[in-house]
Amino acid sequence: MSRKQTVAYQGMAGAYSHLACSNALPDHEPVPCYSFEDMLAAVQEGEADKAMVPVENSVAGRVADIHHLLPESGLYIVGEYFQRVNHMLLGLPGATVEDLREVRAHPQSLAQCRKLIGRLKLKRVNHADNAGAAHEVAALGDRSVAAIASAMAAKVYGLDILQDSIEDAAHNTTRFLVMARQGVMPPAANGPCITTMVFQVRSVPAALYKALGGFATNGINLTKLESYIIDGSFSAAQFYIDAEGHVDETGMQHALDELRFFCPDGAVRILGTYPASPFRLGVAEPNG
Repeated sequence: MSRKQTVAYQGMAGAYSHLACSNALPDHEPVPCYSFEDMLAAVQEGEADKAMVPVENSVAGRVADIHHLLPESGLYIVGEYFQRVNHMLLGLPGATVEDLREVRAHPQSLAQCRKLIGRLKLKRVNHADNAGAAHEVAALGDRSVAAIASAMAAKVYGLDILQDSIEDAAHNTTRFLVMARQGVMPPAANGPCITTMVFQVRSVPAALYKALGGFATNGINLTKLESYIIDGSFSAAQFYIDAEGHVDETGMQHALDELRFFCPDGAVRILGTYPASPFRLGVAEPNG
C-alpha cells in the first residue's frame, strides 16, 4: 500500500494554512510545523511532500520573511491557491457575546476585526497565531475570553461560533504557494500559467528599468514586483517577480534573455512555472 502524500504548513491544527491544505490538497495529510523554517525543512528533508506557503494577504500585504526564505529553500513552486480568510468569534460552549471581556488572536487578525472589537469594547490580547489562541481559550475555561479564528479551529478545539464573518473587509484573502522538492511544470500552451523568479540587477543607472523592458516589448504582464534588502546591505536589493506566461514560451524566453543581460551571472533564478489559479482568472471564488 502506497504512503499517503503529506503537506506541511506553519501553525497549529485549525489555522488558516491548515484550512488551505484541506481545500487545495484534500488527498494530502496536513502536517503542522512550528515555524516557516520548520515547514520548508520538512519538505527539504523528505518528512513532507509539499509545503503550503502563505505569501500575501489582500488586507495585510506581504507575509514577513517569506521572500527571504523561498529562494534559499531550494524548493520549487508547483501551484498557487487563494484562501478566503473568514474570521469567527469563538468562545466556550454556552458562552454569549455579552459574557465577553477579552479577545485573543494574531495582531493582524485583531486589526482586521477592529469594528466588532470596538463595538463590543473587548480587551485585545496578541497571540502568535489564531489557532493557538483558540486552543488557549478552550484550555482556560473562562467564558469572558474569546478568540478570533477559523470555523475549522472551532471544530478542532470544541468552541462555539459566537459570531461569524466578523472581518471588516469582505475581500480578505490569502495567497498561498504550493512548494515541492522537484519542479513539476505544466506543458506550454496548456492554459494560463504564472512564472515566478528572483533576480538582482547590475549596479548601473536605469538597470532595473532596462532589465524589465523585455517583458513589456514581449507583451508579458507582471502581476507582482517587489524588492527587498539582502545580506544586510542597503546598496543591494533582490527583486521578486510573478509574470503571466510559461517559461518555455518564446516571448518569455526573449524577456529572460534581456533580463539576464542586465544582471550578474547566475543572478536570475526561476522558482517555478505553474497553472494560474481559477480565482486569479476571475472564474472562481476563494474557499472559506
